[in-house]
Amino acid sequence: MQFRKIFLPLAGALGLVCVPVCAGTTGASLQPPATAKMAHPAMPALPPARVQSTLADYQHWLDRLAERKAVAGLVTAVVIDDKVVFERTVGYANAATQQPVTADTVFRLASLSKAFATAITGLLVDDGRLSWDTKLIDVLPYFKLKDMQAASEATVSDILGQRLGLPPNTYDNMLEGDIPYEELVRKLDEVDLVCGVGQCYGYQNVAFGMIGDVVLARTGDFFYRQVDKRLFYPLGMTNASYGRAALESSKSWARPHSATSHGWKPFEPSETYYRVAPAAGVNASLHDMEKWLIAQMGGRPDVLPEALLDVLHTPGVATPSELRATPWRRARLTDAHYALGWRVYQYGGETLVFHAGAVAGYRTMIGFFPKYRIGVVTLWNSTGPVPSGLMPMVFDGLLGLPHVDWAGIESDAPARKVVPPKKKRRTTHRHL
Repeated sequence: MQFRKIFLPLAGALGLVCVPVCAGTTGASLQPPATAKMAHPAMPALPPARVQSTLADYQHWLDRLAERKAVAGLVTAVVIDDKVVFERTVGYANAATQQPVTADTVFRLASLSKAFATAITGLLVDDGRLSWDTKLIDVLPYFKLKDMQAASEATVSDILGQRLGLPPNTYDNMLEGDIPYEELVRKLDEVDLVCGVGQCYGYQNVAFGMIGDVVLARTGDFFYRQVDKRLFYPLGMTNASYGRAALESSKSWARPHSATSHGWKPFEPSETYYRVAPAAGVNASLHDMEKWLIAQMGGRPDVLPEALLDVLHTPGVATPSELRATPWRRARLTDAHYALGWRVYQYGGETLVFHAGAVAGYRTMIGFFPKYRIGVVTLWNSTGPVPSGLMPMVFDGLLGLPHVDWAGIESDAPARKVVPPKKKRRTTHRHL
């Protein structure tokens, strides 16, 4: 399995040596213009030796991942204080042709797309085009719920904060059955509410997609064009796009893969969740997501002002199910909420802003600790549980928590063969 590894300067603090390959990845394209940078107030710093040790461990874990062929292709980066300090690629964009993934290979982001939707909404709020409390019935003539009193109270922030009162993943199964979004969103009034608007958490994709209609109604411009003009372009996210056609026209793009008895097999991307673009329509490369992570941690106030980031990352509705969702969550989380396109956890006593996504053949994770301005992003193009355990291992190392092999990557047991599932199953991005 092919792989590339890169260590980048850690803010001059860790004494890591940049190998020659870094010259191609640390230029101006990875850093915001000097005029755009802000002077950050003094922030608590993690011990440099601990950070260096964690990055070395991460390198080792990724070596094991590659040796075991536990993923078709994977890209990951660690960002500290507006600098990319670690970048690594493993495996293939297309296992059939053995085309390697690179930091510019484009992946589907699945539900990581939601943060772009909330960010563009926030910019329009700042412009005065709408407010977080804008009522949906005042903007969308088609919008109805079974309880019309509840519908009259529903706001923009309710759909973006996953608190519309609908059952979790309403109509996702029908969306996967090729029923158009436009039809499904007009059937929301046939669904019994599980709570009042704003009173409980219920993760949505179809209903979340309504923010695209709100943006069009208030700007006269398509949602994806607003994101392109206000986020992708100014941040220098040159490989980022919306839709399957854009994915497949990328110079390098990661095919989704499924497990077979002969290894990873690429297949055609699904169109399904591209139909709810605000919820799951973004494509991006690792280089793009490094810039996005820097912006989300406050490094590009010219694009995403600090006051807006505070709104986007403020905990909203409680999500108690997250505390039990996976072993690392059960062990590390003491509090979990949904904000606006982001999850906010208390992880080992520290605030973690996080989201994950999955859609047929793709998985994605991003998370950062605002207090320390340190974050990690990982994208991969195959099924399987191993990669999803790596990020919490990095978090544990950074925070000095007891080490746990959440990914099951350190065992000396021989690598298991990739075995296909017994029957075909859809892989969506539910509950992530």
